[in-house]
Amino acid sequence: MALSLDYVVRETGTNLWRNRLMSIAAVMTVAVSLSLVGGALIVKQGASTATARWKGNVGLALFMQPGASPDQTTAVAARLTSMEPAMVRSFRYVDQNASFTEMHHLFANQPDLIQGVKPSDLPASYRVVVHDASQAPTVGNLFPKNQGGIREVSYPSSAIKTMLSITRIAQAVIVGLAVILLLSASVLILNAIRMAIFARRREVAVMKLVGATDWFIRVPFMLEGLLQGLVGAVGACGAVVGLHWALGYAVQHFHASLLTSLVVSGHDVFITELFILAMGTVVGSLGSALAVRRFLEV
Repeated sequence: MALSLDYVVRETGTNLWRNRLMSIAAVMTVAVSLSLVGGALIVKQGASTATARWKGNVGLALFMQPGASPDQTTAVAARLTSMEPAMVRSFRYVDQNASFTEMHHLFANQPDLIQGVKPSDLPASYRVVVHDASQAPTVGNLFPKNQGGIREVSYPSSAIKTMLSITRIAQAVIVGLAVILLLSASVLILNAIRMAIFARRREVAVMKLVGATDWFIRVPFMLEGLLQGLVGAVGACGAVVGLHWALGYAVQHFHASLLTSLVVSGHDVFITELFILAMGTVVGSLGSALAVRRFLEV
Protein backbone atom coordinates (compact mmCIF):
# COMPACT_ATOMS: atom_id res chain seq x y z
CA MET A 1 0.00 0.00 0.00
CA ALA A 2 1.28 3.45 -0.96
CA LEU A 3 1.24 6.26 1.55
CA SER A 4 -0.47 9.55 0.71
CA LEU A 5 -0.29 12.80 2.64
CA ASP A 6 -4.07 13.05 2.73
CA TYR A 7 -4.36 9.58 4.28
CA VAL A 8 -1.64 10.21 6.86
CA VAL A 9 -3.14 13.54 7.98
CA ARG A 10 -6.68 12.18 8.07
CA GLU A 11 -5.69 9.02 9.92
CA THR A 12 -3.59 10.94 12.42
CA GLY A 13 -6.40 13.40 13.14
CA THR A 14 -8.93 10.59 13.50
CA ASN A 15 -6.68 8.64 15.88
CA LEU A 16 -5.98 11.72 18.01
CA TRP A 17 -9.68 12.54 18.35
CA ARG A 18 -10.77 8.94 18.89
CA ASN A 19 -8.19 8.49 21.64
CA ARG A 20 -8.23 12.05 22.93
CA LEU A 21 -7.95 11.07 26.59
CA MET A 22 -4.81 9.05 25.95
CA SER A 23 -3.50 11.84 23.72
CA ILE A 24 -4.07 14.39 26.48
CA ALA A 25 -2.30 12.09 28.95
CA ALA A 26 0.68 11.75 26.60
CA VAL A 27 0.85 15.52 26.03
CA MET A 28 0.72 16.21 29.77
CA THR A 29 3.42 13.60 30.38
CA VAL A 30 5.66 15.27 27.81
CA ALA A 31 4.95 18.75 29.20
CA VAL A 32 5.63 17.83 32.84
CA SER A 33 8.71 15.74 32.08
CA LEU A 34 10.33 18.27 29.76
CA SER A 35 9.44 21.12 32.13
CA LEU A 36 11.53 19.38 34.79
CA VAL A 37 14.35 18.91 32.31
CA GLY A 38 14.13 22.57 31.25
CA GLY A 39 14.11 23.71 34.87
CA ALA A 40 17.22 21.64 35.61
CA LEU A 41 18.96 23.13 32.56
CA ILE A 42 18.04 26.67 33.64
CA VAL A 43 19.47 26.01 37.10
CA LYS A 44 22.60 24.53 35.51
CA GLN A 45 23.07 27.60 33.30
CA GLY A 46 22.51 29.88 36.26
CA ALA A 47 25.07 27.95 38.30
CA SER A 48 27.57 28.16 35.42
CA THR A 49 27.05 31.93 35.15
CA ALA A 50 27.43 32.39 38.90
CA THR A 51 30.57 30.25 38.91
CA ALA A 52 32.10 32.21 36.03
CA ARG A 53 31.25 35.48 37.81
CA TRP A 54 32.81 34.22 41.04
CA LYS A 55 35.93 32.97 39.29
CA GLY A 56 36.35 36.33 37.59
CA ASN A 57 36.25 38.28 40.87
CA VAL A 58 38.86 36.42 42.90
CA GLY A 59 41.83 38.57 43.79
CA LEU A 60 45.08 38.62 45.67
CA ALA A 61 47.06 41.27 47.49
CA LEU A 62 50.77 41.98 46.97
CA PHE A 63 51.96 43.73 50.13
CA MET A 64 55.08 45.82 49.63
CA GLN A 65 57.94 46.22 52.11
CA PRO A 66 57.72 49.45 54.14
CA GLY A 67 61.06 50.48 52.71
CA ALA A 68 60.38 49.42 49.11
CA SER A 69 61.95 51.84 46.64
CA PRO A 70 59.94 53.60 43.91
CA ASP A 71 61.80 51.53 41.31
CA GLN A 72 60.68 48.29 42.98
CA THR A 73 57.10 49.52 43.18
CA THR A 74 57.19 50.51 39.52
CA ALA A 75 58.71 47.16 38.55
CA VAL A 76 55.85 45.26 40.23
CA ALA A 77 53.30 47.43 38.40
CA ALA A 78 55.08 46.82 35.08
CA ARG A 79 55.08 43.07 35.64
CA LEU A 80 51.36 43.08 36.46
CA THR A 81 50.71 45.14 33.34
CA SER A 82 52.56 42.56 31.23
CA MET A 83 50.16 39.88 32.55
CA GLU A 84 47.13 41.73 31.20
CA PRO A 85 44.86 40.43 29.79
CA ALA A 86 46.11 36.83 29.85
CA MET A 87 45.89 36.26 33.60
CA VAL A 88 45.31 39.62 35.30
CA ARG A 89 41.99 41.36 34.74
CA SER A 90 42.83 44.52 36.66
CA PHE A 91 44.96 45.83 39.50
CA ARG A 92 45.21 48.95 41.59
CA TYR A 93 47.78 50.45 43.91
CA VAL A 94 46.74 51.08 47.53
CA ASP A 95 49.14 53.43 49.31
CA GLN A 96 49.66 53.63 53.06
CA ASN A 97 47.05 56.35 53.57
CA ALA A 98 44.43 54.33 51.65
CA SER A 99 45.35 51.24 53.68
CA PHE A 100 44.90 53.24 56.88
CA THR A 101 41.44 54.41 55.77
CA GLU A 102 40.48 50.87 54.76
CA MET A 103 41.61 49.51 58.13
CA HIS A 104 39.50 52.07 60.00
CA HIS A 105 36.48 51.09 57.91
CA LEU A 106 36.95 47.34 58.42
CA PHE A 107 37.58 47.53 62.16
CA ALA A 108 35.22 50.37 63.03
CA ASN A 109 33.52 48.15 65.63
CA GLN A 110 36.84 47.14 67.19
CA PRO A 111 38.61 50.43 68.04
CA ASP A 112 41.11 48.69 70.33
CA LEU A 113 42.71 46.99 67.32
CA ILE A 114 43.44 50.23 65.51
CA GLN A 115 44.32 52.42 68.45
CA GLY A 116 47.76 53.93 67.99
CA VAL A 117 48.18 52.65 64.43
CA LYS A 118 49.61 55.24 62.01
CA PRO A 119 49.56 55.17 58.19
CA SER A 120 53.32 54.65 58.18
CA ASP A 121 52.83 51.40 60.09
CA LEU A 122 50.83 49.85 57.29
CA PRO A 123 52.30 48.49 54.04
CA ALA A 124 51.28 49.70 50.62
CA SER A 125 49.89 46.99 48.35
CA TYR A 126 48.69 46.06 44.90
CA ARG A 127 45.18 44.59 44.75
CA VAL A 128 45.00 42.24 41.80
CA VAL A 129 41.90 40.67 40.22
CA VAL A 130 42.58 37.58 38.09
CA HIS A 131 40.51 36.27 35.19
CA ASP A 132 40.05 32.85 36.76
CA ALA A 133 40.25 31.75 40.37
CA SER A 134 42.61 28.92 39.43
CA GLN A 135 45.14 31.51 38.18
CA ALA A 136 45.54 33.18 41.58
CA PRO A 137 48.23 30.76 42.85
CA THR A 138 50.13 31.07 39.55
CA VAL A 139 50.18 34.86 39.73
CA GLY A 140 51.10 34.78 43.42
CA ASN A 141 54.06 32.46 42.80
CA LEU A 142 55.50 34.95 40.30
CA PHE A 143 56.10 37.40 43.16
CA PRO A 144 58.30 35.58 45.72
CA LYS A 145 58.11 36.72 49.31
CA ASN A 146 60.88 39.10 50.47
CA GLN A 147 62.11 39.66 46.92
CA GLY A 148 61.82 42.74 44.72
CA GLY A 149 60.21 44.79 47.45
CA ILE A 150 57.44 42.23 48.08
CA ARG A 151 56.74 41.60 51.74
CA GLU A 152 53.92 39.07 51.40
CA VAL A 153 51.45 37.70 48.88
CA SER A 154 47.99 36.98 50.23
CA TYR A 155 45.13 35.15 48.56
CA PRO A 156 42.47 32.72 49.85
CA SER A 157 44.12 29.56 48.51
CA SER A 158 42.16 27.07 50.62
CA ALA A 159 38.87 28.87 49.92
CA ILE A 160 39.62 28.89 46.19
CA LYS A 161 40.33 25.16 46.14
CA THR A 162 37.20 24.43 48.16
CA MET A 163 34.95 26.61 45.99
CA LEU A 164 36.36 25.17 42.76
CA SER A 165 35.67 21.66 44.03
CA ILE A 166 32.16 22.58 45.17
CA THR A 167 31.26 24.25 41.87
CA ARG A 168 32.56 21.28 39.85
CA ILE A 169 30.55 18.85 41.97
CA ALA A 170 27.42 21.04 41.86
CA GLN A 171 27.53 21.35 38.07
CA ALA A 172 28.12 17.60 37.68
CA VAL A 173 25.14 16.86 39.94
CA ILE A 174 22.87 19.24 38.02
CA VAL A 175 23.93 17.80 34.65
CA GLY A 176 23.38 14.29 35.99
CA LEU A 177 19.95 15.28 37.27
CA ALA A 178 19.02 16.73 33.87
CA VAL A 179 20.13 13.51 32.14
CA ILE A 180 18.14 11.36 34.59
CA LEU A 181 15.05 13.54 34.10
CA LEU A 182 15.46 13.34 30.34
CA LEU A 183 15.69 9.55 30.45
CA SER A 184 12.67 9.44 32.77
CA ALA A 185 10.76 11.69 30.39
CA SER A 186 11.61 9.37 27.50
CA VAL A 187 10.37 6.32 29.40
CA LEU A 188 7.15 8.06 30.49
CA ILE A 189 6.45 9.28 26.96
CA LEU A 190 7.16 5.83 25.53
CA ASN A 191 4.78 4.20 28.01
CA ALA A 192 2.05 6.77 27.39
CA ILE A 193 2.24 6.24 23.63
CA ARG A 194 2.47 2.48 24.06
CA MET A 195 -0.74 2.48 26.11
CA ALA A 196 -2.45 4.52 23.40
CA ILE A 197 -1.35 2.05 20.73
CA PHE A 198 -2.22 -0.95 22.89
CA ALA A 199 -5.84 0.24 22.87
CA ARG A 200 -5.73 -0.07 19.06
CA ARG A 201 -3.79 -3.32 18.76
CA ARG A 202 -6.67 -5.08 17.02
CA GLU A 203 -6.90 -2.30 14.47
CA VAL A 204 -3.18 -2.70 13.74
CA ALA A 205 -3.57 -6.48 13.45
CA VAL A 206 -6.45 -6.11 10.97
CA MET A 207 -4.44 -3.70 8.82
CA LYS A 208 -1.56 -6.18 8.75
CA LEU A 209 -3.89 -9.00 7.72
CA VAL A 210 -5.25 -7.03 4.74
CA GLY A 211 -1.74 -6.39 3.42
CA ALA A 212 -0.71 -3.05 4.92
CA THR A 213 3.07 -2.59 5.13
CA ASP A 214 4.81 -1.83 8.38
CA TRP A 215 5.56 1.77 7.34
CA PHE A 216 1.98 2.28 6.16
CA ILE A 217 0.88 1.50 9.72
CA ARG A 218 3.81 3.12 11.49
CA VAL A 219 3.87 6.60 9.86
CA PRO A 220 0.46 7.83 11.18
CA PHE A 221 1.45 6.68 14.67
CA MET A 222 4.81 8.46 14.34
CA LEU A 223 3.10 11.66 13.23
CA GLU A 224 0.68 11.30 16.12
CA GLY A 225 3.56 10.90 18.57
CA LEU A 226 5.41 13.81 16.93
CA LEU A 227 2.39 16.08 17.41
CA GLN A 228 1.92 14.94 21.00
CA GLY A 229 5.59 15.50 21.73
CA LEU A 230 5.59 18.90 20.02
CA VAL A 231 2.48 20.15 21.84
CA GLY A 232 3.85 18.90 25.16
CA ALA A 233 7.21 20.55 24.43
CA VAL A 234 5.46 23.86 23.70
CA GLY A 235 3.78 23.58 27.10
CA ALA A 236 7.17 22.87 28.69
CA CYS A 237 8.63 25.93 26.93
CA GLY A 238 5.85 28.00 28.47
CA ALA A 239 6.75 26.61 31.89
CA VAL A 240 10.43 27.48 31.38
CA VAL A 241 9.54 31.04 30.33
CA GLY A 242 7.28 31.29 33.37
CA LEU A 243 10.10 30.09 35.64
CA HIS A 244 12.49 32.61 34.13
CA TRP A 245 9.96 35.44 34.57
CA ALA A 246 9.16 34.38 38.16
CA LEU A 247 12.84 34.35 39.14
CA GLY A 248 13.40 37.77 37.60
CA TYR A 249 10.28 39.16 39.26
CA ALA A 250 11.33 37.77 42.66
CA VAL A 251 14.78 39.33 42.37
CA GLN A 252 13.48 42.74 41.25
CA HIS A 253 10.43 43.13 43.46
CA PHE A 254 11.24 41.07 46.56
CA HIS A 255 15.01 41.62 46.59
CA ALA A 256 15.60 37.87 46.65
CA SER A 257 19.36 38.16 46.23
CA LEU A 258 19.83 34.41 46.74
CA LEU A 259 18.01 33.84 43.42
CA THR A 260 20.11 36.33 41.47
CA SER A 261 22.51 33.67 40.21
CA LEU A 262 19.60 31.62 38.81
CA VAL A 263 18.40 34.45 36.53
CA VAL A 264 19.89 33.64 33.13
CA SER A 265 19.91 35.63 29.91
CA GLY A 266 17.19 35.53 27.29
CA HIS A 267 19.63 33.80 24.94
CA ASP A 268 20.11 30.94 27.40
CA VAL A 269 16.34 30.58 27.77
CA PHE A 270 15.94 30.53 23.97
CA ILE A 271 18.58 27.80 23.57
CA THR A 272 16.88 25.78 26.32
CA GLU A 273 13.53 26.10 24.57
CA LEU A 274 15.01 24.95 21.25
CA PHE A 275 16.45 21.91 23.03
CA ILE A 276 13.08 21.14 24.65
CA LEU A 277 11.25 21.43 21.33
CA ALA A 278 13.77 19.17 19.62
CA MET A 279 13.59 16.58 22.41
CA GLY A 280 9.80 16.60 22.46
CA THR A 281 9.65 16.08 18.70
CA VAL A 282 12.31 13.37 18.59
CA VAL A 283 11.13 11.47 21.65
CA GLY A 284 7.49 11.64 20.57
CA SER A 285 8.07 10.33 17.04
CA LEU A 286 10.69 7.73 17.94
CA GLY A 287 8.73 6.66 21.00
CA SER A 288 5.64 5.95 18.93
CA ALA A 289 7.71 4.10 16.31
CA LEU A 290 9.22 1.87 18.99
CA ALA A 291 5.88 1.39 20.74
CA VAL A 292 4.07 0.23 17.61
CA ARG A 293 6.83 -2.15 16.59
CA ARG A 294 5.74 -4.94 18.93
CA PHE A 295 2.24 -4.86 17.49
CA LEU A 296 3.43 -5.25 13.90
CA GLU A 297 4.19 -8.94 14.44
CA VAL A 298 1.04 -10.77 13.42
